[in-house]
Amino acid sequence: MTDPVTPYVTLSDGTRMPAVGLGTFGSDKYGPEEIAEAVYGAVKAGYRLIDCAEVYGNEDKIGEALGRLFREGAVRREELFVVSKVWNDHHGCVGEACENSLAALGLDYLDAYYIHWPFPNYHAPGCDGDSRNPDSKPFSADEFLSTYRQCEALYDEGKIRAIGVSNMTVSKLEAVFPSLRVRPTLIEMELHPAFRQKDLRAWCADHGLQPVGFCPLGSPSRPERDKTSEDIAAMEMPVVKEIAARHGIHPAAVCLKWSRQSGAVPIPFSVKPQQYRMNLACLTEDPLTDEELAAIDASDADCRLIKGQVFLWEGADDWRELWT
Repeated sequence: MTDPVTPYVTLSDGTRMPAVGLGTFGSDKYGPEEIAEAVYGAVKAGYRLIDCAEVYGNEDKIGEALGRLFREGAVRREELFVVSKVWNDHHGCVGEACENSLAALGLDYLDAYYIHWPFPNYHAPGCDGDSRNPDSKPFSADEFLSTYRQCEALYDEGKIRAIGVSNMTVSKLEAVFPSLRVRPTLIEMELHPAFRQKDLRAWCADHGLQPVGFCPLGSPSRPERDKTSEDIAAMEMPVVKEIAARHGIHPAAVCLKWSRQSGAVPIPFSVKPQQYRMNLACLTEDPLTDEELAAIDASDADCRLIKGQVFLWEGADDWRELWT
């Protein structure tokens, strides 16, 4: 059996980007070595987009895996689309953070670099959902623009090929977009059948931002601090299970097909070869029908799973305040 060919999308600046990637956030359950081995196997299986971040704590091991792949001739650097993200407590030293990621990954440039969250609020690794940092503050357009200007400088230097934003809302984007010299081409957002983000995706389509969907399977293995009794599991939604049965596939494949056919680039995480191979293969065969896509869209539960409550500031009582 041959490995599937990775599909591609074209970004607003003309860059070709793989239309599916491997997420690498799994530090709550898997060690850096396990995730790096998944990167190695996924690239050998046909993946060309690797979604990394400083805060995931595994870029050095992923860099070792990439080095192995390059030395073995399994892939050339220019064939990969490797991204990273500046963490919240490094908004004042973006250049240093980027250099650290480049050194850890063993690369000379990043294909894209995201501002991970639009504010400098941060939390200790592995904290519980009730943790609060006294230095946290509400979103500030001026502070965000200061961080973004540092990303523009990295773009000018050739350290990064594109700028991305993440965990933004329409109101935040509208507050900063007119002031950006180098427009972002990518936006990461939570996206799955139970949380469609229709308005945000429409805004992005009008402004040349390619959605990259994290938690495309509904993130069943997300940290405990992000789970509540009201959460809806995308793969357990009746419409998703009915479509999966009709096609004879796993509900995870339905979620990924919906994401890709809706115009997003999904970045599912898995360390298991059978799973990450299936995640790639399902996007190149047996597409969902227009009727099936419409049925999923009609079942949107507006259920945000990654609520970000650990980033709340003094006086803020509800995680929804982060998203207004």
